[in-house]
Amino acid sequence: MKTPDDLLRSYRLNPRKSLGQNFLRYPHIAGEIVQRANIAPGDTVVEVGVGLGALTMALAQAAKRVIGLEIDQGLIALHAAENNLPENVELRHQDILRADLGKLAAEVGGTLHVISNLPYSISHPFLFLMLDSREYIKQVTVMVQEEVAARLMASTRTKEYGIATVLFALCATTESLLAVPPEVFYPRPAVESRLIQITFTPEAEPEAAEFAMTRKIVRHSFGNRRKTLRNTLGAAGFWRQFAEIDGKNSKALAEELLLRAEIANKARPEELAPVEFLRLARTLEDMRRELCA
Repeated sequence: MKTPDDLLRSYRLNPRKSLGQNFLRYPHIAGEIVQRANIAPGDTVVEVGVGLGALTMALAQAAKRVIGLEIDQGLIALHAAENNLPENVELRHQDILRADLGKLAAEVGGTLHVISNLPYSISHPFLFLMLDSREYIKQVTVMVQEEVAARLMASTRTKEYGIATVLFALCATTESLLAVPPEVFYPRPAVESRLIQITFTPEAEPEAAEFAMTRKIVRHSFGNRRKTLRNTLGAAGFWRQFAEIDGKNSKALAEELLLRAEIANKARPEELAPVEFLRLARTLEDMRRELCA
């Protein structure tokens, strides 16, 4: 069997830094990833970034159908020339960040299980695409940088705790499945990697309007994470987005919001649990309704 570097060289291809390509070297690692992903024989899975196919091959043995999305036309041509993908694999030229996941879920006939040895250059937009498309997705099993995994699973009062921690905690559970060292990839990345699994929990997540408000508060708060919430939420710019409140005393509004939500004025964003940010959002919605009455 050709090594990843030999295979690329035979087609005059190189790993593309612009696409964040780091290919899995070893089939047994791909097999372990699939085993931990808990894929049933009747499942259809969507693989993001087929690469040289190590993970694809393992997925094809475990799942009924694999829809592989690959942005690199050179790699698609390589697989066509090698004719090396099993019959239950459908390879598509597609940028995941431009994909219509609702249409894909309708095609599959249910919510999606997305799995990826993710190009690290798109970690942030990919994860937030998954969050924003969660009505179409049941589970995401993904390889990310260690620091990204740490942010998703962080505890309060840590430097890793932030926007992603809060928003994902309100909509999903995130589990660490496997620590993966740099030497299993070609080329070798400069960071440690971790396989995580995100399971969306629609039955437990906030209503859409509540979540949208929570998101506004969280983004504004962590944009100034060293400041107290009284100062952060007391900025006139925060209240300007609400027409019925804009122009009122922003400091007084912030103090009232925190008091009614039972949050200390001197609290900083990294001290609040996700449910406390949700409580702030619900309280703010109550204040808006009262002002409009």
